[in-house]
Amino acid sequence: MKMIISTKRPASGFMLIQCLVYLAVFAVLTGVGLGAFYLCWDHAKAMTYATDDIGMALRAGEQWREDVRQATGKILIERTAGGERVRIPHRDREIIYRFESGEVRRVLPESHIHQLLLPKVRSSDMSLELRNGATAWRWELELVVTRPETQLPLLFTFEAAQTKS
Repeated sequence: MKMIISTKRPASGFMLIQCLVYLAVFAVLTGVGLGAFYLCWDHAKAMTYATDDIGMALRAGEQWREDVRQATGKILIERTAGGERVRIPHRDREIIYRFESGEVRRVLPESHIHQLLLPKVRSSDMSLELRNGATAWRWELELVVTRPETQLPLLFTFEAAQTKS
């Protein structure tokens, strides 16, 4: 019986081309994964900014509703070229809501307090509505969308009824 012993060893390990292919696949998968991560990161930041704006709008709307409910006289609307002013009379003072230059401010003239309620407003419209003999007020509000990732417009409608006259 003849025995043949080969001096060649079987190929072990990776060839250089296989390593380059694996590195290329790893780089593509890492790039796709990082792209998806940063897309989610940007959307999360946009959602944080939008929720901050929504919270400010809700607080401003509740303050406006409380002021309308506590009004002791006729509420007046003044529309000017620069914006809108709504005068809400209270017992011993008057509260003015002013929309000018993309901002909504709550003004107490006698104490010279100008409270900035909303800094980034696209449109604001306060209007009187008569409903079956009841007087209701409506505030239509649209905020400026600051981040392109925010895909829905930030629209709000607040309604209030004057309880005192």
